[in-house]
Amino acid sequence: MAKMFGVRPRRVFREAASRFLEENLALRSIADYARHLKQLDPFIGDLAIEQVHLGTLRPFIYARLKDGVKHKSINLSLSVVRRILNLAARLWRDESGKTWLETAPLIQMLPLSDVRKPYPLSWDEQVTLLQALPDHLARMCLFKINTGCREQEVCRLRWEWEIKVPELDTSVFIIPGARVKNGEDRLVVLNRVAKSVVEGVRGMHPTHVFCYRDHPVRKINNSAWKRLRGTVGLKHVRVHDLKHTFGRRLRAAGVPLETRKVLLGHRNGDITSHYSAPELAELLEAANSVCEGKSGKTPALVVLKQKTAIENSITV
Repeated sequence: MAKMFGVRPRRVFREAASRFLEENLALRSIADYARHLKQLDPFIGDLAIEQVHLGTLRPFIYARLKDGVKHKSINLSLSVVRRILNLAARLWRDESGKTWLETAPLIQMLPLSDVRKPYPLSWDEQVTLLQALPDHLARMCLFKINTGCREQEVCRLRWEWEIKVPELDTSVFIIPGARVKNGEDRLVVLNRVAKSVVEGVRGMHPTHVFCYRDHPVRKINNSAWKRLRGTVGLKHVRVHDLKHTFGRRLRAAGVPLETRKVLLGHRNGDITSHYSAPELAELLEAANSVCEGKSGKTPALVVLKQKTAIENSITV
């Protein structure tokens, strides 16, 4: 009947969502897509794809807003719907050659009026925060502040990715692009503080740089982080603010934009594993420019050393 009269068979959005997931299993972000679609399913899963538009999405939007979800997160869900409907209207075809959907509707994103501004830490706040955290989290946070790595780049950091640079008496890490958000290999330059953190945990775990009780740490933003940052008046600080702290300090130190992009792991199209020793020396000098506060000291590193000494004395 559909072939004879050119009528599109009725397909519900859940069917389109399933096809989308099946065709994109290799994507790094497939778990995120699946999570968004699971949240959307109670609202539009049973609707015919022709019935999915901004009007029928409003109950989902209102429910998420009521739950306190930020506009950016809701927009991510809406963008998944928009992508699927565009595929249904432009790419996916039935046995008669007709697209699943005649035209894709316009789905507008919510205005990002509730976006939280970055909050780079002051030196005093850094010390206060690290003092409050358990030692394994304090080390990871200190490493993050001094490398600009994302949370999962720190948690998944492996010893096999370390590359010695004897000319500079240091080492760097190159995180494979498959483990990086932007898909590019990520060069991690170790300034004096980051290098000290790495040397302090060397030998604790055979594969991962950071561990707790012989197991790799899955995330920094755990219950201990959420609870303890609030005890010292820093409840508003997010894990990602540690990356912003590194970026802000680089800028304050006069580090050029292109160098900041490399150190922060922003997409730049370069092959990070092809940096020469002089280029790495320049990056290392820039990274070291954020090691010291106005006093010329590295108070956060001193805090960690003090905590470790206290713990060792208690153990003994």
